[in-house]
Amino acid sequence: MKKTIFTLAVTAFIAGTMLTGCQSQADKIKDAQAKVQDAQNKVVEAKLDLDQALKDSIQQFRKASEDQISANEKSIAEFKVKLAKDKQANRVQYERRLAELEQQNREMRKRLEDFREDGKEGWVSFRNKFNHDMEQMGKSFHDFWTGKR
Repeated sequence: MKKTIFTLAVTAFIAGTMLTGCQSQADKIKDAQAKVQDAQNKVVEAKLDLDQALKDSIQQFRKASEDQISANEKSIAEFKVKLAKDKQANRVQYERRLAELEQQNREMRKRLEDFREDGKEGWVSFRNKFNHDMEQMGKSFHDFWTGKR
């Protein structure tokens, strides 16, 4: 009799442990849904962070480019003053080249102002081309007084 009671008690204990320790199918589904929702929230937050980083990058680029364009305008003004004082035979040629540089600088400013944020790919393409053109223009400014063309 003791053996039967002991066996029955052990069986009841094991059954109770198993029943309370196991999750039901509905609980497992709820846990999985909560994890999926959490992951989706993290994706949304990451996308917002990425969008903000892109906007910050564009703003910094715009500021740096505007500063460079303003510096170019200042250089053009200085070149005009130097050219006015200079009595070179090639003055007309220099004035024509300076007018070209001034026009290029205005076009760069307009391109920068006209750029509209249209996603990362469009931004990267615009930035690369704009930087290339700004570098070429910088070389033109450098070469202006050294006589290279």
